[in-house]
Amino acid sequence: MVNIILLGPPGAGKGTQARKLVEERNMVQLSTGDMLREAQSSGTEMGKRVAEVMSRGELVTDEIVIGLIEEKLVGDSAGGFIFDGFPRTLPQADALGRLLARMGQRLDAVVEMRVDDAALVARITGRFTCGNCGEVYHDQTKPTAVEGTCDVCGSHDLRRRADDNADSLKQRLMEYYKKTSPLIGYYYALGDLFSVDGLGEIDAVAGEVAAILDQDRG
Repeated sequence: MVNIILLGPPGAGKGTQARKLVEERNMVQLSTGDMLREAQSSGTEMGKRVAEVMSRGELVTDEIVIGLIEEKLVGDSAGGFIFDGFPRTLPQADALGRLLARMGQRLDAVVEMRVDDAALVARITGRFTCGNCGEVYHDQTKPTAVEGTCDVCGSHDLRRRADDNADSLKQRLMEYYKKTSPLIGYYYALGDLFSVDGLGEIDAVAGEVAAILDQDRG
């Protein structure tokens, strides 16, 4: 069992690699967005807090997100957990470290998915996904076999994110570099940081990630 963080800018391939780890290693992906949506409809006390905050159009506090993560960590996961989209800031990284220590768990690796910004823009602006199964495609590098039809589930619900354009991506990259990239130095200092080429072929990147996870940590 290993617990990891996938770290990298939008479009670096974190979601794709997380899905492979879930399928191949029985890991649990803890995506902040998914947890918040799930909590809103859960009816739990924490869920009610989330629904109330979001109904006011306010940002959910770090305290609430940590509470949601704690609820998930109590559950059983033989393969370990993948933190996707959290932490994004240094205070969140500190809070996650304290939570894991309190629960007798540890962070085994932080995998930084390095990218070249210009190549990333080309990747993102051609990206689209299946609204039914979540499979990711690209106009140039991974088109569907039949235009307008998902190769995996046959759905015709193929979507492009409204912010998957050059201008929006540059803003999202700036936000990442300002708030999240300091985590690279933070986890390097802790000895937890490993880097892979986020723009490599999916299976090649998966192989690099697997090699990191399979290291003997004593």
